[in-house]
Amino acid sequence: MKKISLLLLFVIFDFVYCYKMLAQEQPNVVVFLVDDLRPELGCYGNQLVQSPHIDALAKDGVLFQKAYAQQAICAPSRMSILTGLKPENIGIYSIFTPLRSRHKNKVSLPQFFKSNGYTTVSVGKVYHHTTDDKASWSIHIPKESNSWVKPENLTLIDSLKKAGIKSNGPAFECVDVADEAYKDGRATKKAIETLQKIKDDKFMMFVGLTKPHLPFNAPKKYWDLYEEEDFSVPAKVAPKDMFRLSLSKWGELRNYYGIPKQGLLDDATSKKLIHGYHASISYIDAQMGKVMKALEELDLRKNTLVVLMSDHGYKLGEYGAWCKHSNFEIDVNVPLIISRETSYKKRVTNKKSNALVENVDLFPTLAEACGLTTHALDGNSILSLVDAPNKNWKKGAYSLYPRGKNIMGFTCTDGQFRYTEWWSNTDDKVIDSEFYTCKQDYKLENKNLIEETIYEKEVIRMRQLLNSQFPLKNRSAYPQLDK
Repeated sequence: MKKISLLLLFVIFDFVYCYKMLAQEQPNVVVFLVDDLRPELGCYGNQLVQSPHIDALAKDGVLFQKAYAQQAICAPSRMSILTGLKPENIGIYSIFTPLRSRHKNKVSLPQFFKSNGYTTVSVGKVYHHTTDDKASWSIHIPKESNSWVKPENLTLIDSLKKAGIKSNGPAFECVDVADEAYKDGRATKKAIETLQKIKDDKFMMFVGLTKPHLPFNAPKKYWDLYEEEDFSVPAKVAPKDMFRLSLSKWGELRNYYGIPKQGLLDDATSKKLIHGYHASISYIDAQMGKVMKALEELDLRKNTLVVLMSDHGYKLGEYGAWCKHSNFEIDVNVPLIISRETSYKKRVTNKKSNALVENVDLFPTLAEACGLTTHALDGNSILSLVDAPNKNWKKGAYSLYPRGKNIMGFTCTDGQFRYTEWWSNTDDKVIDSEFYTCKQDYKLENKNLIEETIYEKEVIRMRQLLNSQFPLKNRSAYPQLDK
């Protein structure tokens, strides 16, 4: 009898131990999804940007230097991230069409994790459309709409609205207030409060931080981290011989009060905007730091996989242009950091990977990290790169951007070169093409090199790489879907 009791105790102990080990190997997940964030942070080598908490995360994990968004605009990019499908297979290319208005049955990332026993949490701006896919979240705390604190700005916005003037209000604001005066500070507070409530659950939390999206509004203490003379205005020169529609007219910024409706920005306004963008980065960096501190204090960090990513890049006057909405490297190259805690093998820290990865890879990566088998997705798990950052990976990363309903720009990079083709549905053919070195996109020593004989073999190779993802026979269908 005594032997049976001991055996039973041993079986129970073994079961509990195995259950705990299984739970440890199926981590919690926290994803910081940031809006309009360029890969220009301290950890990416920018010595001006003050981003200590993001830099600390990079030291605690793997930083991807060649990560790419599938389209440089909020809604389609976020749909791609949250479904694991590329925009051409979702068929939505604008900010005006919510995912669930077109696709009722596609299984999203939070839906998949929720069905596998996870408490799924959305805080702030995750989808572009606030209530999109709401049923897939166990807890849904949407982004707030108000962005200004100054009474005179609120009065101005109200008066413009009453006068029937279309305006998003001022493009920046600096006020000596607490972090919670602005919506990202309040979203962070709610994220921490939610972590305290679900700390005993197995959870996935997306923290959607809206800055540094326009308007560049942040508490004064973050503006004070920088001096305006620290910033220089990029050369206002478009790439020579580029396709006539390669750059947008940056109407997103022009809709803000005080911004000219046409023409280039003056240097003084440009510097103020660049200053505000950097202040906004430091502001959201501080918010991320608060959430990371909460994970530590709640004893959750040791079994939580943390991701920092952006939906796309951003132009700050480069080419004389602003915002995103293009296929250029500066708009599709994004920051991506993954810090993976694990109980069964040594964690890889403070590493950089040059592998070509894409935002669409997030879904399968998180699924594999949590021991879950998912359905067919366009992305590929990059979890093995987190363990071995220097391993050989794929040959190209791909993006697209439409110009109207009948022209689509298809682009790819191999990390060294960027090749783009512009397809016309009206003519059913390629109407123009572009070839750049990725480095010159940022340095603005920029010219479309498509006709340079020295690059002839590289152009042929990159054209083949692009057509492997976007075959000519399929191209006419893409621009027509999002009407």
